[in-house]
Amino acid sequence: MTENAKVGIIGAGRIGSLHAEHLVTRIPRADVVAISDVRKEVAESCAARLSIPEAFGNPAPLLQDPDIDVVLICSSTNTHAALVEAAAAAGKHIFCEKPIDLDLARVDRVLAAVEKAGVKFMVGFNRRFDHNFRRVRDLVAAGAIGTPQILHIISRDPAPPPIEYVKVSGGIFLDMTIHDFDMARYLMGCEVEEVYVAGGVMVDPAIGEAGDIDTTVIMLRFENGAIGTIDNSRRAVYGYDQRVEIFGSGGVVRTENDFPNTASVSDGQSIHTDLPLNFFMDRYTESYVMELQAFIDYVLGGGEPSATGQDGRMAIAMGYAARKSYAEHRPVALTEV
Repeated sequence: MTENAKVGIIGAGRIGSLHAEHLVTRIPRADVVAISDVRKEVAESCAARLSIPEAFGNPAPLLQDPDIDVVLICSSTNTHAALVEAAAAAGKHIFCEKPIDLDLARVDRVLAAVEKAGVKFMVGFNRRFDHNFRRVRDLVAAGAIGTPQILHIISRDPAPPPIEYVKVSGGIFLDMTIHDFDMARYLMGCEVEEVYVAGGVMVDPAIGEAGDIDTTVIMLRFENGAIGTIDNSRRAVYGYDQRVEIFGSGGVVRTENDFPNTASVSDGQSIHTDLPLNFFMDRYTESYVMELQAFIDYVLGGGEPSATGQDGRMAIAMGYAARKSYAEHRPVALTEV
């Protein structure tokens, strides 16, 4: 390994270009040397903006380059598994955006390929690096609220995604709630053993026509007996709603939304503030930076990844259980999936 990690990025869309910018401008020990995208002009535009030396329309030259140590896979979900396997076979260390794949058997084959290749691997669950959620995790782990008994996660998007995305994303449980499933395990420090779902179409009938739902409440039962709820909606008219509360035997810890400022205006009719930061690109900017810094530190210095392949697998398994619970109107044990 060279002094700095030589990085190639596959996928120059919204998240790929964001990661590229952070690696170039804010991660000192990462040198981005190539980027690819199926829309070559998009890769070329990103490369020109950030002074990345090479841009490709096909990831093959990037994967074959012996000078590249690390590959970030930020392409569409349906390409993740094959690209992880190809990168592992090429001896590259890998950061893969979630989900690894929408099929658990395929995920298992991918993780086996990574293990066989002996390369380092991390899954992109950036909310583990959010300043609010990390503080909650630290306090719970330190015993500040006693024994955790009840978890409540509120996660509501400001607007639903395009219908074409909904049709291929795996549905709400695998494209949206997957973050909350990971947060539940991360914050509580405990595995989930059972999932029970109620949900429906309350935002956009087209989402129902595409075979998905847009509103759901999910109950979780943890192995230690604690219970949790996840409250999801595809549309909150007031903005991106991201809150957590954990109640324990010795107290409670909760986080509120992040806002552009802390100013409030009081007059004769009301007290009001600005709306929350709008959507994940604004709300989680710093968490994305910290996530990549942790990955580069892991590649260069060793230790354990902040989100393992098994973490990625567990979130997908919980998504499977949620989907089965909704379809069959009953609690579903994780052992069933």
